[in-house]
Amino acid sequence: MAKAIHREEVQQLLRQGGQLVEVLPQRQFREIHIAGAINIPLRSLNQKTVANLRRDKPVITYCYDYQ
Repeated sequence: MAKAIHREEVQQLLRQGGQLVEVLPQRQFREIHIAGAINIPLRSLNQKTVANLRRDKPVITYCYDYQ
């Protein structure tokens, strides 16, 4: 279930083994990303691309939109 969360909750989830997925385009991800994040570009997000994510741990998706 998707919901918006704040920085403190993100940090807590990561300490508990949460998975951080940045949905930025690959070029942007290569330029700058949060340490430990994996990249699955939003346009590529589907059942196949998320198959390697652990289903027993929280998944946090993040996209920095500077516009």
